Amino acid sequence: MKKTTIGLCLFTSFITATSIAQTIETTTVSKESKIAFAIFEGTAVAGYVDKGGFLNFTGPNVSLTSGKSKLLLGMLPSLRFKEDKSKVKNSFVMPTLGMGLTYSYRKLAFQIPLYYNAKTATADGKWNVGIGVGIKLK
Repeated sequence: MKKTTIGLCLFTSFITATSIAQTIETTTVSKESKIAFAIFEGTAVAGYVDKGGFLNFTGPNVSLTSGKSKLLLGMLPSLRFKEDKSKVKNSFVMPTLGMGLTYSYRKLAFQIPLYYNAKTATADGKWNVGIGVGIKLK
């Protein structure tokens, strides 16, 4: 519950910052908004989720572009880095697929990813909310 609350607060602050930044803008940038679908966006993000780190690249997505800002909702092919402290250990690096929101302005990207941990014999399955910062490569 705490992670969900933090995630919602961060998302709200990103939306607020976006709206303020767009109203203060003094340059003459086209204000047309455009919705598009893409297979690969060219954004690399590193961040924290579920007591471990992740590195992902934005995959298939739907994006809304307005000026130099872009908001993506899509799949996140990722590498998760997490130390397993159980008796039988999993690998430190695990490939996984997540989903989430990515906001980018020029070359800087902020992300709120969601990853699912499957049900095991000792724990129920659940979604984990994270936070990440990255760079737009193209």
